[in-house]
Amino acid sequence: MASVSSFRVALPSFVLKSECKSRNRAQIQCLTGPDSSMVSSDSVLVNGASVVGDKSKIEPLINGENRRLGSKVEEKKSVKYDVKEQLEVLWDDGYGTETVKDYLEISKEMIRPDGGPPRWFCPVACGQPLKDSPVLLFLPGIDGVGLGLILHHKALGKVFEVRCMHIPVYDRTPFEGLVKLVEKTVRLEHASSPNKPIYLLGESFGGCLALAVAARNPTIDLVVILVNPATSFGRSQLQPLLPILESLPDGLHFTVPYLLSFIMGDPMKMAMVNIDSTLPPPFVVEQLSGNLTALLPCLSGLSDIIPKDTLHWKLKLLKSAAAYANSRLHAVKAEVLLLASGKDNMLPSGDEARRLWNLLQNCRVRYFKDNGHTLLLEDGVNLLTIIKGALRYRRSRRHDYVSDFLPPSMSELKRAFDQQNRLLRFGASPIMFSTLENGKIVKGIAGVPNEGPVLLVGYHMLMGLELSFLIEEFLREKNIMVRGVAHPELFLERRASPSDEFSYFDWTRIYGAVPVTASNLFKLFSKKSHILLYPGGAREALHRKGEEYQLFWPDQPEFVRMAAHFGATIVPFGVVGEDDIAELVLDYDDLMRIPLVNDYIKETTRDAVRPRAGFSGEVGNENLFVPVLFPKVPGRFYYLFGKPIETKGRENELKNKENANVLYLQIKSEIEHIMAYLIKKREKDPYRGIIDRTIYQAISAPPGQVPTFDP
Repeated sequence: MASVSSFRVALPSFVLKSECKSRNRAQIQCLTGPDSSMVSSDSVLVNGASVVGDKSKIEPLINGENRRLGSKVEEKKSVKYDVKEQLEVLWDDGYGTETVKDYLEISKEMIRPDGGPPRWFCPVACGQPLKDSPVLLFLPGIDGVGLGLILHHKALGKVFEVRCMHIPVYDRTPFEGLVKLVEKTVRLEHASSPNKPIYLLGESFGGCLALAVAARNPTIDLVVILVNPATSFGRSQLQPLLPILESLPDGLHFTVPYLLSFIMGDPMKMAMVNIDSTLPPPFVVEQLSGNLTALLPCLSGLSDIIPKDTLHWKLKLLKSAAAYANSRLHAVKAEVLLLASGKDNMLPSGDEARRLWNLLQNCRVRYFKDNGHTLLLEDGVNLLTIIKGALRYRRSRRHDYVSDFLPPSMSELKRAFDQQNRLLRFGASPIMFSTLENGKIVKGIAGVPNEGPVLLVGYHMLMGLELSFLIEEFLREKNIMVRGVAHPELFLERRASPSDEFSYFDWTRIYGAVPVTASNLFKLFSKKSHILLYPGGAREALHRKGEEYQLFWPDQPEFVRMAAHFGATIVPFGVVGEDDIAELVLDYDDLMRIPLVNDYIKETTRDAVRPRAGFSGEVGNENLFVPVLFPKVPGRFYYLFGKPIETKGRENELKNKENANVLYLQIKSEIEHIMAYLIKKREKDPYRGIIDRTIYQAISAPPGQVPTFDP
């Protein structure tokens, strides 16, 4: 018999509940058999019997021999939450505040025998999610504890109603029983919110569970996230060792946790989770040593999580789970995001990703070549970042690039710019200027208005090399997220493969890029966003030899009229420096003279979306290709944002095409003037070259504070 009981269990970090919404009644679903029933909110299940009504009976029963997962039961209270509708820019996602050591220590409390069935709990760290957030059901791996998301609780809890499945150590519910438990929860949630997706996040064994539920419920809007799913268990590298593990004497079972800890994950990556990799090497080594010293003694706790009898049961469960899920893959209609590790010593996850990518109808893969089986417990893997980059986060039936956008967190800023973009920043040493309302040019971006809507219109440098520095500057200096309008091909993943790693394209989506459409522009203006627009588009960013700093704009001044409709401020800007960092060796014309390359470019262009098909002039020639560049001894990037142009109050005037065209040409002329100004002024920069800058930094200033010319 299954029962639903409504109470909270106080643990160091967790609240037991199955309804994280603001409701008067919270329910916990517990499975003890094939049937299920609903018990009133004044009841709790103890040894299969419901104690109803007198709440004074609950606490002693829970805290005595029949104790559930903690030492104190709190009555359900009606609490008013301040539910937010959106996240702040550079919010704290909590990544690095919890580690594997915390997982092992909290597990000791979670695994105390209570005779109870599998159940759902919601980690306290998840907190209150945003308004209309979807439900995320976490289905654990072979351990069954349900703490596999411990590094990600705070981040996921901001944008999901997170519920984690806990399977007690001595529970022996068969696989189909677990499927029915998850399925019932999914159907209840779908009945409650039919227009919202339901996320099933399955790790290893939980991946089989997620696929099984998805196959049985093809009409429900599900998003399935698989992390090294155990559908490949029959081809596991451990198959030759399984008979040995099963026949191991009780006296030697204490060695199994240490063996599994090294097979299932990389201890070095686990210990690096809360260490800042930008620190000097001696500090990193010191902190790593301390983390490893603290972690290794905790590994003995794995023998309590997976005792010998439970290990035998879990291995049988894995076999039945893999067989069940594999036989129903054809019925899975859900969106699938598959995360696969390249150094998984427990399962052939890389090969399995290729197999599932071919078999599942709507599957995207992100491949982590240097990570082990316990991917979500290792350093450098932020689950919410991956979901956002793969465009798998949504709150309704269809993904909306504006309403479903989640701004970057502080940890994402550090990873993207302090770690991955550090070398390019060192080489380009960008300098930014802006123009105040009185026409004075100052260093920094103080001249750009803080209040939107603001439309930044400028020159698109070769390969878009200027983009990352511009986005970073607005985030750091103004705490403003600039939403770039980009070519639709960046979002389609036409050439996706099962070995796709987390890439530049994922980062562009995380940092606010949207496909260039009139509707997306309209939505961004409506939200009073700061919008980045390049009228020259791909033709400008993929220009030919000798065309640097030339604008390739269409004849239509449509962005002026839309900006005026919303009373937006238009800020023209220019940037120079591409000729100081690389030389264009082979452009489009050169590449088209090479036979095999010619065929490849034609095929790519033929299949590509062409947002400016039919446009006259060069701007219509948006042929997508990758030019061949030869690096130079780096110079410097210079940005100048011109005087803001107000359109507020000019809506009627700029509805007229002729008036709009006059302003359009004025903006274009201003950008050309800005670039001519920067090209001339950079000659007076004593630190334009990287050698001079490096010497200056070594003796006078930290990085990022090297002076330049006076504007």
